[in-house]
Amino acid sequence: MTEIDDNVSKLRLELRRGVVVLAVLSRMTVPQYGYSLIQELAERGLDIEEGTLYPLLRRLEKQGLLESEWEVGEARPRKYYQINKQGRKVLDTLSADWFETVDVMRDLLTDGEKS
Repeated sequence: MTEIDDNVSKLRLELRRGVVVLAVLSRMTVPQYGYSLIQELAERGLDIEEGTLYPLLRRLEKQGLLESEWEVGEARPRKYYQINKQGRKVLDTLSADWFETVDVMRDLLTDGEKS
């Protein structure tokens, strides 16, 4: 790997960090456990490692954006997370910010040319 490839890889990682929070919140309208969320996001083109997702889920719960409940009826207990009212408000705000940012960046990257 060249130095420029290494730099691009690091910059991509920086871009993804905030996107992951928005992606996770967007998928939590129905109860999900970690592995099911990893699978769903991967199917949609966003790969997230367990070591990234589980701490994020705990942090979002601690911030009051997600609620969780243990399901013990299956072979192994699973902790299901779901967005709550406060989380929904945050998701709505972040989504609006995201779309606005995408529009600004599209304009900047295309130098204002309409496609």
